[in-house]
Amino acid sequence: MAITAADVQALRRATGAGMMDAKKALEETGGDQEAAAKLLRERGLAGAAKREERENTQGAVALFLAPDHRTGAIVELRCETDFVAKSKEFVGLANKIAAVVAASSDSPESVASGFNDEVEALKVTLKENIALGRVVHFAAQPPHVVDGYLHVQSERGVQAVLVELDGGSVELAHDIAVHIGFAKPQYISRDEVPADVVEAERTTLEAISRNEGKPEAALPKIIEGRLNGFYRQICLVDQDYAKDEKKSVLQVLGQHKVVRFSQVIVGA
Repeated sequence: MAITAADVQALRRATGAGMMDAKKALEETGGDQEAAAKLLRERGLAGAAKREERENTQGAVALFLAPDHRTGAIVELRCETDFVAKSKEFVGLANKIAAVVAASSDSPESVASGFNDEVEALKVTLKENIALGRVVHFAAQPPHVVDGYLHVQSERGVQAVLVELDGGSVELAHDIAVHIGFAKPQYISRDEVPADVVEAERTTLEAISRNEGKPEAALPKIIEGRLNGFYRQICLVDQDYAKDEKKSVLQVLGQHKVVRFSQVIVGA
């Protein structure tokens, strides 16, 4: 019996199942709506489509670092509640995906998509809207090193950072990753900040300074000073180092350079 789109839609309305699940159930039951609905219920797939619409702002992030510190990966797995986020099955799948992503030379998104069936199975088991979030992969060649930081809370990672450092030690890369986890910079240095972002901030600072009644002649110097403060908030190398605020991150790095970093925070 040929399964029509109307048949699938009718079963979806009756059960709340996803389109592909409904179609498969109808195919397995020869188009019998009642039998297909029973099959979906037995498999825990009834209501799956409704779960897809629910907000999944909780979750876990996993960090994997290769022993040689040349590759690393972050994987975010999203769900609805922290109860599910800290479950062994949920955290275990996030860790598994991160390890495979780190070891592969393929695009991280394509590697992670290979776990779609396991993610779908977890939806059924845990009865929540579960989905892959951000997936990050770093691969470096000597003398570059890769390290990271994972902040664990309530039995699962809630924030992960990866850093690639040109020269320097693994320990230094780790310390910079810890700093990033604390300070949350948006850029490595000032030259990465888009010109329109700088101009918008400059305009805002000028308006603030004028509203405070600052002397006209002093405005350029005041605005530049405040703009420097803005850079210290958003640029990694301009920030005061978290472990020693008497030093900047640039001073801590010395002759070494941060090539790139990535920070993933649950729900962000």
